Amino acid sequence: MKSYVIHFIRHGAIDETLSGKYIGTTDAELSDKGKAALRKLDYECKYPYTKVVFSSPLKRCTQTCKILYPDINPLVIANLSECNFGEWEGKTADELKDDPDFQKWLAGDNTVKPPRGESNADFVRRICRMFESIVEGLMKTGTTESVIVTHGGVIMTLLAVYGLPQAKPFEWTMDSGCGYSVRITPMLWQRDKVTEVYQQIPVPKEDEDD
Repeated sequence: MKSYVIHFIRHGAIDETLSGKYIGTTDAELSDKGKAALRKLDYECKYPYTKVVFSSPLKRCTQTCKILYPDINPLVIANLSECNFGEWEGKTADELKDDPDFQKWLAGDNTVKPPRGESNADFVRRICRMFESIVEGLMKTGTTESVIVTHGGVIMTLLAVYGLPQAKPFEWTMDSGCGYSVRITPMLWQRDKVTEVYQQIPVPKEDEDD
């Protein structure tokens, strides 16, 4: 039976001065170091071949696409963007520590949302609907291999929801420019909505023929 492979790639690194801050829908660009690191990874390792790339609309993702897949125009999808942190955007956990809503949010209350932002529940619902729509579209068109360039939070959440082996979101962490490949078997997808996570990417070139 035909299976479908999707490669999730986290965007490259952004400015180090933003480290530790909640950067969701803030449209930060890749830093010069981030671009150089991506090119180095692309030279030293092997990214998956594909004819179809889906991308978050944010610059750090579309710029990553241009570096890794320069000959492909990505299909930009708004609902692949990172969580909207609203008025918490650009702030650190230390700056928000006295906010009672932030404390509830950190504790896992899915109903709490940042002012003018989205709750965890809304975020998960949005990206899951989009992912399921992408999978159904791939099956309808017979597209057996594709890449999704998006954000760490999006990838970790989707793998926690759909991935086998089952794991918590934080267990699916990845470095900038890295990610995971999943295999979708139509019968299992239709029955259980699950995917098999089978490798980390990019793959070192010496492992290509293994």
